[in-house]
Amino acid sequence: FVGAGKPPMYGDYEAQRHWQEITYNLPIRQWYFNTSDNNLLYWGLDYPPLTAYHSLVCAFIAKLLNPEWIALHTSRGYESQPHKLFMRTTVFVADLLVYIPAVILYCSSLKETSAKKKASTCALCILLYPGLILIDHGHFQYPLSLGFALWGVLCLSHDWDLLGSVAFCLALNYKQMELYHSLPFFCYLLGKCFKKGLKGKGLVLLAKLAGTVVFSFAACWLPFGTDVEQIMQVLRRLFPIDRGLATSSPKDKVANIWCSLSVLIKIKNIVSPQTQLKLSFAVTFLSLLPACIKLTVQPSLRGFKFALVSCALSFFLFSFQVHEKSILLVAVPVCLIINEIPFMATWFLLVSTFSMLPLLLKDGLLLPYAATMPAFLAVCLASFSILDKTSAEDLQLRAFSLSLKGYMAWFKSFPRIVRSLFLLSLSLMGVLSLLSAAVPPPRSLPDLFPVSVSVVSCLHFLLFLVYFNIVILWDSKNSKSQKKTS
Repeated sequence: FVGAGKPPMYGDYEAQRHWQEITYNLPIRQWYFNTSDNNLLYWGLDYPPLTAYHSLVCAFIAKLLNPEWIALHTSRGYESQPHKLFMRTTVFVADLLVYIPAVILYCSSLKETSAKKKASTCALCILLYPGLILIDHGHFQYPLSLGFALWGVLCLSHDWDLLGSVAFCLALNYKQMELYHSLPFFCYLLGKCFKKGLKGKGLVLLAKLAGTVVFSFAACWLPFGTDVEQIMQVLRRLFPIDRGLATSSPKDKVANIWCSLSVLIKIKNIVSPQTQLKLSFAVTFLSLLPACIKLTVQPSLRGFKFALVSCALSFFLFSFQVHEKSILLVAVPVCLIINEIPFMATWFLLVSTFSMLPLLLKDGLLLPYAATMPAFLAVCLASFSILDKTSAEDLQLRAFSLSLKGYMAWFKSFPRIVRSLFLLSLSLMGVLSLLSAAVPPPRSLPDLFPVSVSVVSCLHFLLFLVYFNIVILWDSKNSKSQKKTS
């Protein structure tokens, strides 16, 4: 694990272990407060209550196996092979209980994949996505928030709106970054209420949804609800706006617009953190507004899935404080549409993993990265024949191409152009990966390769954002989807 044997912080693995130590040994009222027993500068809890409860459950099991793993103070930086096996097992169990079943059931329920073979192929590609494998099991985190969000999508696809709302509330109360997906959930359900009529069934559904959300949040926050200061402290830990714009750590090279612009303009040195917050909010809001309006006015399951991608990507590119691994919040919704646009989905998933290369190298995950990327590409090539699906029709751009009229001749060579760009992109990612791993940077430019990776990835993501918004706004299949929703 990255940081192993390297005090004082020991890495993200230690963060998860330390949260188990804190939640087990301290009363709930001290979990988010700085005390002599809970130094918030040393991996203080900064996720919502559900993460803390999960850490507590893991801590009870750890206590039964070996009390030294979670002993207060003395367990700091604890490392042993049995404990690593335990921690890896907890991630694997979370995968088995929450994430993997959601993926399998989702793929089995797809209308477009009626054959079992196609459903299994789709599930295989999603489960082999390298980004999630490398982060969950290498960088070390739990897949529960993404798993709950997938359950929410699955429930909504079966018109189980209340269960879907509960599932997404659980996701949001496990990690606050699920806000990336919140607007599509809200707009889709609100659009369904409007469609049913706010003077009849729509109003009843809206009241039920509101009650479900309030009840779900109340259940998660109940132990903190007796004290306003407790709630405010948790919120301060979840949203530390004083850190400033661009990234959760000043040393990170994130493939979003603010980090890329910082190569030319040091925004942090020009405006205050409060102004940065307002700026990022305004740009983020404007970038996701078209997709949200379209989804509210014309709610459809297909539009909902594409809006999840578009809105999450807008948040990643423009929002306040972003971590490299936050791109997973975009990648997982992309996995959900890999059966509809296999070429673009595969391309995005490869770029999303590549964008985390500086983090993966820091974590010592070069070999797993080099093994999983080609394997994933090979599986997608074999399963979907992606290079044969680059026409305007295959890329869901038929309606957009018809709207251009005078430029129709250009679209005849569109598949060849797209394939050429894809191969150029793969080559560029391969070269930068090799340079980052094997060539020492110039002394005058020590961050040359990480910055190059983040800027190249950011340019890809900006083009993907334009593409997904075009698909959403020129959705030729929306009328069919609306009938299914009705």
